[in-house]
Amino acid sequence: MRGFFYVFSALAVMALAFWAYQENYRTQRALRDVARLQRDIGSLHEALAVQRAEWAYLNRPERLNELAEINFDRLGLLPLEPEQFSDVEQVVFPQPELLPITDPIELMGRIETAQNDLDEDRP
Repeated sequence: MRGFFYVFSALAVMALAFWAYQENYRTQRALRDVARLQRDIGSLHEALAVQRAEWAYLNRPERLNELAEINFDRLGLLPLEPEQFSDVEQVVFPQPELLPITDPIELMGRIETAQNDLDEDRP
């Protein structure tokens, strides 16, 4: 019986060692993946910062004004004037579409009964 216990214990220790070995490598692989993803996120943040800076540079008001003046004949742009705008009251908003009534329900009898019950309860 002791021999069986020793063999079983040795096999259990080997199985646990194999499991711990596998988990160690899975953990190391996951840590490498996390580090790679963090590097990717950092590089994407840098690229986004560059694109935002480029967008701000290209949308400078003096540059846009110069482009509008250069392309005035081709685009036909006019400066904005206060007279071009109107009041909110002058805007016509679309009316919501009313849905058709397909199955009307008759409620007249119920309403009268409920009203009579209320009248009877009053002193």
